[in-house]
Amino acid sequence: MSTTYLIPGAVLTEREHRVPLVHGDPSRGPITVFTREVAAPDGRERPYLVFLQGGPGFEATRPTSPPAGWLARALADFRVLLLDQRGTGRSTPVGAVIPGATPADQAEYLTHFRADSIVRDLELIRAELGVPRWSLLGQSFGGFTSLTYLSLAPEGLREVLITGGLAPVTGRSVDEVYAATWARTREANQRYHARYPGDRDRLRNVLRRLDDEDIRLPTGDRLTARRFRQAGMWLGDSAGFERLHQLLELPFASPAFLWDAQAASAWERNPIYATLHESSYADGVATRWSAHRLAPEDAVSGDLLGAEHVFPWMWSDYAGLHAQREAAQLLAEHRWPRLYDPDRLARNEVPVAATVYVDDLYVERALADDTALRVRGLRAWITNEYAHNGLRADGERIVGRLLDMVRGKA
Repeated sequence: MSTTYLIPGAVLTEREHRVPLVHGDPSRGPITVFTREVAAPDGRERPYLVFLQGGPGFEATRPTSPPAGWLARALADFRVLLLDQRGTGRSTPVGAVIPGATPADQAEYLTHFRADSIVRDLELIRAELGVPRWSLLGQSFGGFTSLTYLSLAPEGLREVLITGGLAPVTGRSVDEVYAATWARTREANQRYHARYPGDRDRLRNVLRRLDDEDIRLPTGDRLTARRFRQAGMWLGDSAGFERLHQLLELPFASPAFLWDAQAASAWERNPIYATLHESSYADGVATRWSAHRLAPEDAVSGDLLGAEHVFPWMWSDYAGLHAQREAAQLLAEHRWPRLYDPDRLARNEVPVAATVYVDDLYVERALADDTALRVRGLRAWITNEYAHNGLRADGERIVGRLLDMVRGKA
């Protein structure tokens, strides 16, 4: 079933695809996966580029009218398929509560929403659309998913572009990943305070008052000091230092301060972003709350702001996560299947080009460098020009250069 719309500069075709919840076991029933095809008015027969969004747990970007940024550049060569990954956007959502489910049932259900299932969804959609091979553009977690695609079904791929998304592919421990991200986070904190030296005292005052006072967010949740430390998520964005400074300069507990503090730690809109986050690094292992176990003391009781780190207490402090609390505990102990096939990646024949951001707060550069060496034929663009959000900040240039790289023009 499809619906087509004409907007300035593009033709949109929206489809709902039925796929099995559990690939290989149709008795578990179907779910729906939504795609939106975007094509230039004269480009409806161009080859497909599938966009894999960051996350996990986020739907695809929504096109503007007319399309802009990376999407505008991509439309010069492709029609672009925007995928709402299973459980997100207009795909069958993962609700706060699965009716009648025990925590164990809910946890088991959520095990089917990782990159391996997303890849198998796409292979069914590719067959449904009659596409021999298509190209991928994977941002962040979408890059992780692209590496899973290269491991499971490279025969469906023509070329792969990855931005800020080279995950470790050799079964490294999750603790090694989070130890590295905590070190990178400390560096970002230091750079922030070097830029805004007066903010350290402001931050300490805010944290002290949040420990002592019952301050409520617009949602009604208490704004705790540990929740406020998660505003460090902004430090990985090219505009994030300024956003954090603008938050800290607001009068404490003013309406503007509370609204912006709530926006700074937006884990609730898509609960599986939190619940499945560490599983993105679980290549055949259990995570056991790795980021929490490895958190430095000053990230727990001091002024070190965290980044993309999840903690068990979040399912208490965030009302929107309460319903998945027990499932999240079970998933932290779950031994996940492998996501990558190092041997197959070492024999890869699909052209791949990837950005590696020198100061990426979310995907550790040293581990990304190692992955770049382990995927046969991968060409890496190592740059300090961008933060993790490079695709959003300067997508037209980035996509253009990566296309030149996979095609041997750069």
